[in-house]
Amino acid sequence: MLIQTRTITVHPGNADKVVERFSQPGPLDGREGLIDRTIMVNKHTKEHEEIVVIIRWQSEDAWRGWEKSPEHLQGHRDRRSETQPAYIIDTVVNMYEVKRHIQ
Repeated sequence: MLIQTRTITVHPGNADKVVERFSQPGPLDGREGLIDRTIMVNKHTKEHEEIVVIIRWQSEDAWRGWEKSPEHLQGHRDRRSETQPAYIIDTVVNMYEVKRHIQ
């Protein structure tokens, strides 16, 4: 299993905008190898708000298939000319290979 996290730090009062954006249906939905998507908001910060999006994939190959897909590449091309919203402070993306999953 492969997990991708995207941690987005925003100015106070803007977390709902990010949650809304990542909650919209899109080409990722129903993608082969996608397990699920989780969107969380850290409620214990006062200076900023932090949203973490967790995307779980069955395998690294499934994730690579998405990364190289025409839908994903086109989405990046479409957003290239867009300016990042002023309320976003920072975005950090990480990838994790799951070594053990205990239920």
